[in-house]
Amino acid sequence: MTNDLWRWSALDLAQAIRNRQVSSREAVQSCLERARQLNPVFNPLTEIYAEQALRAADAADASVRDGRALGILHGVPVTIKANADLAGTATTNGVVAYRDLIARENNPAVDNWIKAGAIVIGRSNVPAFSWRWFSDNDLHGRTLNPFDAARTPGGSSGGAAVAAALGLGPLAHGSDQGGSIRYPAYACGVAGLRPSQGRVPGYNASQRSERPVVSQLAATHGPLGRTIADLRLGLAAMSSGDCRDPWWVPAPLEWRDPDESRRVALFRGSAAFQPDPAVSAALERAAAWLEEAGYRVEEAEPPRFGEAAALWLDVLMNEAAGSMRREIERAGDLAIQRAYRSMLARVPDLDRDALVEAMAMRTTLLREWGGFFERFPVLLMPVSFERPFPVDLDQQGDEAMARLLRAQSPLVSTAILGLPGLSVPVGMADGMPMGVQLVAGRFREDRCLAAGEAIEARAAWSVLDRRLA
Repeated sequence: MTNDLWRWSALDLAQAIRNRQVSSREAVQSCLERARQLNPVFNPLTEIYAEQALRAADAADASVRDGRALGILHGVPVTIKANADLAGTATTNGVVAYRDLIARENNPAVDNWIKAGAIVIGRSNVPAFSWRWFSDNDLHGRTLNPFDAARTPGGSSGGAAVAAALGLGPLAHGSDQGGSIRYPAYACGVAGLRPSQGRVPGYNASQRSERPVVSQLAATHGPLGRTIADLRLGLAAMSSGDCRDPWWVPAPLEWRDPDESRRVALFRGSAAFQPDPAVSAALERAAAWLEEAGYRVEEAEPPRFGEAAALWLDVLMNEAAGSMRREIERAGDLAIQRAYRSMLARVPDLDRDALVEAMAMRTTLLREWGGFFERFPVLLMPVSFERPFPVDLDQQGDEAMARLLRAQSPLVSTAILGLPGLSVPVGMADGMPMGVQLVAGRFREDRCLAAGEAIEARAAWSVLDRRLA
């Protein structure tokens, strides 16, 4: 049984470790052995901390024996994305120039998991600067999608999604500024939650300066895993307050809802945003399962969807056109430089007044979406309008980038508004996993998770039981 502990959920492992049915050492050893076998093939982890993890597991087991107070992730093996500070290790962010950037303290999101008892077994791979929907860089190499090496594993939390899919840990830390949790989850057949901006505290002491304001409004940390129950657990552990992040909001994880909260808006796309047939089929299945579970599903389009998607590109890229652009040109690999230039080619050059007006429009859109969520508490929509992309599609010029950005509109529109989004797998299409996205109003992750559990129960999907590449 202990040899198969890598298959267990975080929820089951935490309970079994607490009850002394299995030890943390056994759980960690099982995941480390799985990583020893598969990491050389798929490359999800950039670093593996075997000795440190086993020492931490032994300490966790001693705490159980001594009857000490235990956190909700006590003894559970996890992975941490390479762009978040983990004390004593390099926050490389996939950049060769940052390979010796050793963190002095933990990012608050990482800190929260460790305080909850999690055991960090390794770091997960990213693209350079965590700025692509692909996971490849000159420092750590390419992470392969376990279903098809010719398809992206997603980015920027591609290593996290692959690690979870392969059983290298039941929970993986990720971050999402424009789909970087939800898209890798979609591409790899796992679940991924982007929490509301302000739900999970984050801060890297290793950074040279504060992140620009738009990036602060769009970016957040969150969990990836194989079950919705594990995402609940990971979110609860990750959400504790930390004074280092002034944006953190002490919002409850659960709210009391009236009956009408079970109304769902189904957004398939529009004339400007045509979904792949496999994406449409995934939405149809998920909508039928939600209706089976007692939800009322109606077709509806969120307010000014195209404008929200364009806003992400306009404000984020114009903000990043200064110091971020110079740093990418100075220290980035050729892939991120090409992708970044192609993105810039799609962005209007906004002067100061236009940028101010665009940021003001964010409030207008968020107000209108808030009204939409009063009528439809849950929005069912694509993760992407396309199936997982061929590897390095963003290296094929400006037109390929335009296609990619159009496909990712469901990810970036919700990110710029700071909304929660959940990627849920629903099955397969031509050998690749397919999923859907559930979105709700600010701090209503509970609505996304509840609807996600209804879909998960009927999909009967287990990524570990699938034939992988």
